[in-house]
Parts: sequence; C-alpha cells; structure tokens
Amino acid sequence: MTWDLALNDTLLLYAPVPLHQDAQGGFFVESQALNGLQLWTRNFARVIVMMPLDPGPPPPGWVPVLPDDPRLDRVVFEALPMAFRPDQFLRHLPATQRRIRALIAEAQWLSFAIGGLFGDWGAVACLTAHRMGRPFAAWTDRVESQVVRQEIGTGHWRANLRARLTHRPMAMLERAIVRRAALGLFHGRETFEAYAPYARGPAEIVHDVHISAEDHIEADRLAAKAAEALTGPLQLVYAGRADPMKGPFDWIEVLERLAQKGIDFRARWLGDGTDRPAMLARLEASGLASRVEMPGFLVDRAAVLEELRDAHLFLFCHLTPESPRCLIEALASGCPLAGYASAYSTDLIAGHGGGALVPRGDTAALADQIAQLDANRTQLAQLILSAAADGAPFTDTAVFQQRSQVIRDHLGAR
Repeated sequence: MTWDLALNDTLLLYAPVPLHQDAQGGFFVESQALNGLQLWTRNFARVIVMMPLDPGPPPPGWVPVLPDDPRLDRVVFEALPMAFRPDQFLRHLPATQRRIRALIAEAQWLSFAIGGLFGDWGAVACLTAHRMGRPFAAWTDRVESQVVRQEIGTGHWRANLRARLTHRPMAMLERAIVRRAALGLFHGRETFEAYAPYARGPAEIVHDVHISAEDHIEADRLAAKAAEALTGPLQLVYAGRADPMKGPFDWIEVLERLAQKGIDFRARWLGDGTDRPAMLARLEASGLASRVEMPGFLVDRAAVLEELRDAHLFLFCHLTPESPRCLIEALASGCPLAGYASAYSTDLIAGHGGGALVPRGDTAALADQIAQLDANRTQLAQLILSAAADGAPFTDTAVFQQRSQVIRDHLGAR
C-alpha cells in the first residue's frame, strides 16, 4: 500500500509493553510488539507509539530497534516514564500529560491500551483526549481489575494489601474510560462481555495475534499428526507464564488425576514465572517429574510453535477473565484446547468444536475429558483436525487490518 505522506494519516498508540534502552540510547522492544508496529504501518501512513521506559536491561525476547530497519521507517517511539508507584506517578503526571496532549494534537487517529491504575498512561491518554474533544479507541485484552482482585490471598501481604486497595478504583477507572471512548476494542469475547455493557460508543470484538499464514500447521503435517495421535503416550503442552492467574496448580492437579487413572502421558509447560519453583517442587513430590518437563521461557517463537504442532492437547487452566493469544496459536497449530470454559475459549471453537472445555476450576471434569480422549483416539484425531479449522481465520495481517478498518470506520475523519 502506498501513502500520500502530505496527508495527516498518523495513528497514535499507547502500548503498555515496556521499552528498554542501551547505553547509546538505542531502544529494545518485545519482538511481538515490533511485529505489531510493522503491521500498523501497513494500514496507516505514520505511527507514533507511546511506551513506558524500563530502566533495567532488556529481558529475553526483546530485540533492538535498528535505525535502518525499513519496516519501522514510519514509526516514532515515544518513551514515557515507568511510574507504577503513586509517588512516581504523581511526580511525572504533569509533564507526561503535557507531552501526551501534544502528541494527541499531532495525530489523526487515537487508540490507547488501558489496564491499571497508577502509571497507566493509556488511561491518562484516554481522559486527556476526552477533555480535548478528540474521539479515541480504548483497547484492552483482559479485565485488569478482576485479575488484581483474584490475586487477593495468593501472595505476600503487601501484594494482598495493594490488591485490596486498588481493584475497586481500577474497575471504576476502566468503566469511566469505556463510557467516554468513541470506540471500544475488546480482545476476545470474554473481555467484550465484561466491558461492552458500559460502552456508549460502538464496541467491537477484535483479536491481537502475531502468527502469519505461514505459521499455521501445513495440511500434510496436520494429516500426519492426526494419524500419529491414534497411538502412543498422550502429549500435553501449555505455553505461558507460571503465574497464579494461569492456574498452574490446577494444571498439575489435572496431571495428578490422569496419573491416578493410569493414563500414559507426557506434559510440558513452556514459560517462566513466580510459581515455577513451587510447581517443580510439587511435581517432584507427586512423582511426576519424570514425565512432566518445565524448560522455562523459550525465546524462539518458532520453537514454541513446533511444540504446539507436536502436542495432542493444549492443557490450560486460566483462572481470570482474559483473552490469551496462546489459545489461538494452539488452534492454528492443530492443537485442540483442553481447559476451562470461558466466553473467550468457547467462542474460539464455536465453529468446528476444536476442543474440550469444562467449568472453571473443575479439575476432575477436565481430567475425565482428557481420559475419554485418550481412550477414544479416533475422536482425538478428529479434534486435531477441528482445531486447525477453528484456527484457520486468525493471521496477524488479517486481525490488524480488521482493527485498522474499525478505527477508520468509527473514529471518522478529523
């Protein structure tokens, strides 16, 4: 697509994914965020992205922003202070709000990710745009206030106190922003159903995935996978953080129940997180360490997709209302969903039934579902084919094009 750069076709974004900086002033960005920015430039002439600047070294998965990268020649990075403590936020608020105001005046299209309280510059940008009389899109992929509320009682007393004090103000802020937004962009049906009742403007279900058409499992490999699933140990996988909201101990409990049923399985959890040491200890105590592996975070996305293509089932036990991309990546890899039902997971497999879902928290029912599939391998093979069919519509190019068109349709010309 070619652009007339004389026209103001600038999209201003806020993305909460942190920037990192080296000693020479160069930025490091999370690889999937970088892919997203490239996709935005296919739909807008210029993109300005505001991101919080983390003073620490870049973690695995962050890549340098090269000055000669042709994919980013129309992207401008605006580093905002990372200020999640109340005192930091209040200290930085006046200057940062002035900067945000100037950027809003510079752009034609406005879309801000929200989710948080102190240090949530996306929320500040939304409220600033509203005061300026500028229509904006509010985007979110999970109900952050409910995520925080469900953390009460799961960690250190300071974290519990913080959650108790902040989850209600967070919910009030979320609803206030959604009411003021000219457009609500909600990732997945779970998030949509939580926020749409408060929207006064249009509300749209969108998706945020970073898999290309080439990343989907190929037809011949899908057929071979379905055939291979008829015999051998059941192969289970999960890819995500080992954090409380992901239900890691429910996940292990399901495996313990499968072992008690005499099911021959192998399982892998791909990801790091606060609960990983405790998970490893419980696996050892349960006698499952020999057939459950936790290799930690895999930097190579291609390696993660290979794991999904090899596995028979994507076992997940998410406990909070969110719309994680890993479920879509699993479907695109021909890996059926086996986990807790939600508006999001149910909607993803509504077309072809590429999964087996049970009520949230019911580990016994989930273990029973998996045991039934192990006993009926023909059904499992069909489920693999159905999963790939459910994942087929999801590509990064398609979902970013859809979101861009929705922004153009509903925010209107300046």
